[in-house]
Amino acid sequence: MARERTNVLVCAGTGCLASESEKVAKNLELIIKARGYSDEVKVVKTGCFGFCEQGPIVKIDPDNIFYVRVGPKDAKDIVDEHIVKGRKIDRLLFREPDMDEAVDKHEDMSFYKKQLRIALKNCGLINPEDIYEYIALGGYEALGKALTSMTPDAVVKEVKESGLRGRGGGGFPTGVKWEIAKEQDSNVKFMVCNADEGDPGAFMDRSILEGDPHSVVEAMAIGGYAIGADKGLVYIRAEYPLAIARLKNALSQARELGLLGEKIFGSDFSFDIDIKLGAGAFVCGEETALLNSCEGKRGEPNFKPPFPAHKGYWGHPTCVNNVETFANIPAIINRGAKWFSSIGTEKSNGTKVFALAGKVNNVGLVEVPMGITLREIIFDIGGGIPKGKKFKAVQTGGPSGGVITEKDLDTPIDYDSLLAKGSMMGSGGMIVMDEDDNMVNIAKFYLEFTMDEACGKCAPGKIGTKRIYELLNKITSGNATMADLDSIKQLSYMVKDSSLCGLCQTAPNPVISTMKHFWNEYLDFIKDADKTKEEEKSKVKNKAVIDA
Repeated sequence: MARERTNVLVCAGTGCLASESEKVAKNLELIIKARGYSDEVKVVKTGCFGFCEQGPIVKIDPDNIFYVRVGPKDAKDIVDEHIVKGRKIDRLLFREPDMDEAVDKHEDMSFYKKQLRIALKNCGLINPEDIYEYIALGGYEALGKALTSMTPDAVVKEVKESGLRGRGGGGFPTGVKWEIAKEQDSNVKFMVCNADEGDPGAFMDRSILEGDPHSVVEAMAIGGYAIGADKGLVYIRAEYPLAIARLKNALSQARELGLLGEKIFGSDFSFDIDIKLGAGAFVCGEETALLNSCEGKRGEPNFKPPFPAHKGYWGHPTCVNNVETFANIPAIINRGAKWFSSIGTEKSNGTKVFALAGKVNNVGLVEVPMGITLREIIFDIGGGIPKGKKFKAVQTGGPSGGVITEKDLDTPIDYDSLLAKGSMMGSGGMIVMDEDDNMVNIAKFYLEFTMDEACGKCAPGKIGTKRIYELLNKITSGNATMADLDSIKQLSYMVKDSSLCGLCQTAPNPVISTMKHFWNEYLDFIKDADKTKEEEKSKVKNKAVIDA
């Protein structure tokens, strides 16, 4: 950080920018200048703090005072009262739900208490557009260590022994994937970052690229060294303009300092990164569809094998990892596999970032150790359900996951435990629902999304999801019978078992899980339909009697 006596950290993530945090920062700068404190006080625009429900967020450092829901008009009080006079502004402090007492430090808030930040460690702490702030906190040390004191085999071994698994949804061991790509006999290899985040309500990868883009750049270079690639690609959807701008800036700065390009750190290793923009197709989150899109082809998946690690981008060995996976790499290299594997559970090491949303008091981005329970996330970190409503279910894994009910709230969050409950980790979407939500409509919402996003390459995915959606629509319209429910079940398992890629293989999961846990809500629509039909028959019969 800068050497000024005070740094005013202002969240400049997409969420807070949408709530006028840019105006907050501008007003702070103007007032600080007008008061003559420009040499002593610096306004720093950071990435996402995570506590999106309370944005825009302003943090005063080193006082460690955390202000929430700050508007442009509050800038004057922050400068005149806090910075000049040293008085905390009570009305801008956070208050826990149903509690009057203000909390002025983020580490004392229930939202942050159980979090452990590795992938998000710099988000909200540094200016993501200043490479020197990243370097000041240990940035690019891991790359330097790898290139000057580790062999590629040693790097792969460290990542493998850490137990890091892919954070994009599949959970495949990262070190194993790197090892497979490294073993391929090819002079041309690629390291690819999947930033095509498309789950409804998910913003984990976007926030990392907006708040700490250099961590991904550094990790990709480390990965390139490990597998023998001199070229990297970041595939990112064009709907993320701020993330793209900050990533471009990070690449430019890294090249300028010799951290990308030829003979990095004076070694024989050269590596650079290009950006490929996607058009927002959810299916392009699947690695083979992503690579097809990178090549300018239609974004649809390929049959596997061959896997990308054997034959990927333009037919060359290619490693594809998502943003959050890469964000863990520098910490693993710096602190060691043993440290990372000590966090989490036996088969799910480290932390996971979740986008917590829906019917919960503390909406935001959370990073927690694997093994924490759903109850802890929803009620301790999330602050419970608003307005005294009763918890009903939580959808994990986005449109590829399923619902988990109250009886399973103490399920530890890891890859295997969620699968055993009929859901999945996914990329990290977590939508909480209360007693007012109808689960048939929830299933229909997710199914409509995957139906629209199916690429059309396989009939089960394109046609099967459409037929399931039509039947769900028939149910919610009050025109269905019990036979339609049986058809939905059969179709769901057919699509699940016969679709080409993971998108449509998992598309029926919300339907299957809601039918399992909320069967009565499906039956309620059928009962209403039968009742309506009986009333119509009665009207016709009465009309016939009157006419006679």
